[in-house]
Amino acid sequence: MKDLLTIYENKEPEIVFNWKDSETEAEGWTVINSLRGGAAGGGTRMRKGLDMNEVLSLAKTMEVKFTVSGPPIGGAKSGINFDPSDPRKKGVLERWYKAVSPLLKSYYGTGGDLNIDEINEVIPITEDCGVWHPQEGVFTGHFKPTEADKINRIGQLRQGVIKVLENTNYSPDIRRKYTVADMITGYGVAEAAHHYYSIYGGDIKGKRAIVQGFGNVGSAAAYYLAQLGVKVIGIIDRVGGLIKEEGFSFEEIRELFLNKKGNTLNHDNLIPFEEINEKIWKLDAEIFAPCAASRLISKDQISSLIERKLEVISCGANVPFADKEIFFGPIMEYTDEKVSLIPDFISNCGMARVFAYFMERRVQMTDEAIFNDTSSIIKEAIQNTYNNNPSRTDISRTAFEIALKQLI
Repeated sequence: MKDLLTIYENKEPEIVFNWKDSETEAEGWTVINSLRGGAAGGGTRMRKGLDMNEVLSLAKTMEVKFTVSGPPIGGAKSGINFDPSDPRKKGVLERWYKAVSPLLKSYYGTGGDLNIDEINEVIPITEDCGVWHPQEGVFTGHFKPTEADKINRIGQLRQGVIKVLENTNYSPDIRRKYTVADMITGYGVAEAAHHYYSIYGGDIKGKRAIVQGFGNVGSAAAYYLAQLGVKVIGIIDRVGGLIKEEGFSFEEIRELFLNKKGNTLNHDNLIPFEEINEKIWKLDAEIFAPCAASRLISKDQISSLIERKLEVISCGANVPFADKEIFFGPIMEYTDEKVSLIPDFISNCGMARVFAYFMERRVQMTDEAIFNDTSSIIKEAIQNTYNNNPSRTDISRTAFEIALKQLI
């Protein structure tokens, strides 16, 4: 696996598009690792301090993810080095998407990512640039449909991603009009843990969990884990956190979800970040769901959980460990050797899978069909990993080897 990984990591990307904004200090990159299958896909993120290497590593991660979620295309990513809280953000995005629109028409598909909203920013701004849908390039480059088929499938994709959830099994509150895009990634993180226990043995009900991050992914993961009967005992977010060692009830987690302030945890009795960051790693939890930013978790933090009760990690964040390597750095390798580590390209593939699902011909548009499809894809990937290695350790190593054999 290490040899395959070295070859894959060292392969130069096929396309690097670099943009400098004419009106601000913003700089952006689209990195297309390969045009495997005639197209490439990956979301657009924005943060201050972002550089091309971050975009490249995420493009390579996307290509691995597509071996699970489909379609069989290359990995790509867009990133803009700019403060997302700057009031000039909208103008930056408008000029960025205008510059990158020829790629989006031809062979590149994008979506929302860190600090960029799929529904409120990506879709309307790309439409104004003459792009039918942010995923149009994947249709054009990979599927090569007739004009009529392209129109039909893009219509299906448009409708599906922004579909408001109507089924109370999937929506925390149907009056709030949560969409598929709001909930699907966190759902996949919870389902990955669920399928882990069903395949490797054990019952998820009654297990204790820690969730890191309470944005779109973390809050949804906590909600669906609680729905499965998991006792969420700790939540750490960038503003602070909460601990309840006997576990928050499902209704309490639902209330925390509904009471988020923007994309952050909101509660009258939040433990300050410095204090929660000392305490949370000393809790006895069987499940850990890292759903915050990339490269945050130190070896000391994960070792502390492993030394206690930790059984499985279901990654909502891309590359959650504080390794400098693109993939499989020393902290991730250490963790994989000690406990069951479900890699991000399986557990957080929900949104990528939704795109792939709606690109197919005439799929069912019900909440149940959409969510069951993501669940079954994640289950299939975990089952395939188990079939190649039934041990509860080295799960990520095995999953990477399965994926890389398809790419090299």
